[in-house]
Amino acid sequence: MARTVYLNGDYLPEDEARVSIFDRGFLMADGVYEVTSVLGGKLVDFPGHARRLTRSLEALDMAVPLTEAALLEIHRELVARNALDDGLIYLQVTRGAPGDRDFIFPDPETTPLTVVLFTQAKPNLAESAEAERGLKVISIDDIRWGRRDIKTVQLLYPSMGKMMAKAAGADDAWMVEQGLVTEGTSNNAYIVKDGRIITRALSNDILHGITRAAVLRFAEEAQMKVEERSFSIDEAQAAEEAFITSASSFVTPVVQIDGVALGAGAPGPVAKRLRQIYIEESRKAAL
Repeated sequence: MARTVYLNGDYLPEDEARVSIFDRGFLMADGVYEVTSVLGGKLVDFPGHARRLTRSLEALDMAVPLTEAALLEIHRELVARNALDDGLIYLQVTRGAPGDRDFIFPDPETTPLTVVLFTQAKPNLAESAEAERGLKVISIDDIRWGRRDIKTVQLLYPSMGKMMAKAAGADDAWMVEQGLVTEGTSNNAYIVKDGRIITRALSNDILHGITRAAVLRFAEEAQMKVEERSFSIDEAQAAEEAFITSASSFVTPVVQIDGVALGAGAPGPVAKRLRQIYIEESRKAAL
């Protein structure tokens, strides 16, 4: 049975949803997105995703098309209509279809934004084989634009990075700029050294991860030491542990970087404990 999707105020079967070929999301990657996890039919970290969506839209001089309450209602309606237990809800907002291709932004008064949401079922999302075995990552140059803190739909290079990792027999890639790790292709990156959790500080260089914020909060509540600073691949390879965080992978250990095994080459206690805490607390707070 076809999924029900949301498009500009309407709930439609996925095979009936249509967006103009002149939509700037298609022609210019002129849009932003969010992905919210669903556990047990409830939304994880929804308020954080809604706030970041607003931040991204405002950074690109785009209007906020729906209130947080309206967005929440749409998310819940899609969960219900698609009988979604565990999975993801993808939300995308583009600058719309002005009628012809042009580099100049269209008049917002005459060009409504395009708003699309759809679900992706991921049964047993919290039970990950990757989390059990740990990830292998490679390092690649970070050649993206300078506003990585805006969650835009410009995802070609991250996609290429994942393909580079696949070709190398790895699971993912960590991007490196001026000798220091920025982030993973679709996640924030961490190492554990001398018992401290180390991750790059927030700036325009990385995405301000919603899962990142929650995990760091939970870590401090659990009396774990957190240090927000940059680190190199060499330092990461010498670390006791490493892991990533994202809305779809929660906390997932990294056990190998550029062919070098970390510690015993298996998921470490800090990453495993943080994953457990994050999932337990997220289930409690889910909407």
